[in-house]
Amino acid sequence: MATLSVVLFIIFMLFIGSSSAQLSTDFYDKTCPKALSTVKSAVESAVAKEKRMGASLLRLHFHDCFVQGCDGSILLDDTSSFTGEKTAGPNRNSVRGFNVVDNIKSKVEAVCPGVVSCADILAIAARDSVVTLGGPSWKVKLGRRDSKSASLSAANSGVIPPPTSTLNNLINRFQARGLSAKDMAVLSGIYLIILLLA
Repeated sequence: MATLSVVLFIIFMLFIGSSSAQLSTDFYDKTCPKALSTVKSAVESAVAKEKRMGASLLRLHFHDCFVQGCDGSILLDDTSSFTGEKTAGPNRNSVRGFNVVDNIKSKVEAVCPGVVSCADILAIAARDSVVTLGGPSWKVKLGRRDSKSASLSAANSGVIPPPTSTLNNLINRFQARGLSAKDMAVLSGIYLIILLLA
């Protein structure tokens, strides 16, 4: 059952993380060969300080992907041209770990400035969080582009399931992403297991 859960989780992340860009597991092998090890080290350090951070980084990635794809838009602060997603109803008092992602990004920038996207950092950190807490590993396809804008209205539009969702509402939201009720149950179970491991 654990293997099935991981497979469905990976399929989910590939589905919502896909875009017109060609993603590959070796995307940074030449341009930033230390990217993966740098992210891993920073995630391990953050989780060692607070085990719950592993689940928080996984949730942060999930909330980012659910709105407009895995583009890092959830990380963007408000600007004069848009209001970011951080204060959206489903995110407010729910997602955390922004400071950890900022720390990871600064460490990655120190080894290869301007190369690795924040969207990819979120995807790698989600995987490394699961592994650090004793869960299985998987290969992360990389090459995402960072969003240059975020949308509070999109994040509030009902695509991210709030904690007050009914079962029917949850099923409908996951179905809108091409996922079944079984997929939803498995993904929710993975998150719960990560919380328990933390």
